Amino acid sequence: MISTAVILSALELGFIYALVAFALFLSYRVLNIADMTTDSTFTLGCAVSATVAVAGHSLLAFPAAMLAGACAGFITAFLHTKLNIPSILAGIITNTGLYTVNLAIMGFSSNVNMLRTQTLFTMVQPYLGSFYKLIPAAAICLAAGCLLALFLKTRLGLSIRATGDNPDMVRASSINTGFTITVGLCVSNALTALSGAVLAQYQKTADINLGTGMVIIGLASLIIGETLIPRGRIWRKILGAVLGSILYRFIIAIALRMDLPSECLKLISAVIVALAIGLPAIQNSLKPATKGDRKHADPA
Repeated sequence: MISTAVILSALELGFIYALVAFALFLSYRVLNIADMTTDSTFTLGCAVSATVAVAGHSLLAFPAAMLAGACAGFITAFLHTKLNIPSILAGIITNTGLYTVNLAIMGFSSNVNMLRTQTLFTMVQPYLGSFYKLIPAAAICLAAGCLLALFLKTRLGLSIRATGDNPDMVRASSINTGFTITVGLCVSNALTALSGAVLAQYQKTADINLGTGMVIIGLASLIIGETLIPRGRIWRKILGAVLGSILYRFIIAIALRMDLPSECLKLISAVIVALAIGLPAIQNSLKPATKGDRKHADPA
């Protein structure tokens, strides 16, 4: 049986990591760009949040982390749009450079301890009781999801969506695709950094390796959500990302309850993503061949 504490933890982490799913939805699905900056941008958010919180500004840590994440997204966009570097390679370059930047933010230490630091969660603990982690995490996640949905319905948001669908048509309409890509990647990385900032204050520590494999976790959540809610408007897709993130955390919690080694979690994440992406092909292969297919396969 799964205890109440495990359920609460899965929900809390599900809402926190849903922000990464939002970010990948914007870059991977809307802009059609594989942004590899995600891993280090998540760590960047953790580092900025922890450093600012230790300095005594726990609430200021969140906008500071988002600003830092937007700067990381801007660098990736600049490499891609101005220097004509492929998006994947541009993300890898930024990802590599951010490792040193993250270390510098944390004082060239591999981790920052916040056990004696007041965080958002300790501030609201006297008022929310045992739900002092769940309610703030859910509120931040839902607020970010609503703002993202509203943003994508604005004129600029529609231009970003059109850029991902058909960049040539957008250029023909005198819209600067370099600008829309830059804005999209800045917003995407700001959401990733926000997720890292919330997680750092949630677990009261920031580590240089926290962002490792974050692309896989975000993709797993996003694809699971698309499986649960395959079609619909923007708000349905964002809701699917939240549900996918929560379900993913429950899958990980069940795996831990089965006494699987923690080292296997990355492998489990990779398998989940592979199965989710390959699910349509698997379903088609299991369908019985139609009469027309049999005639095509056997002309005799």
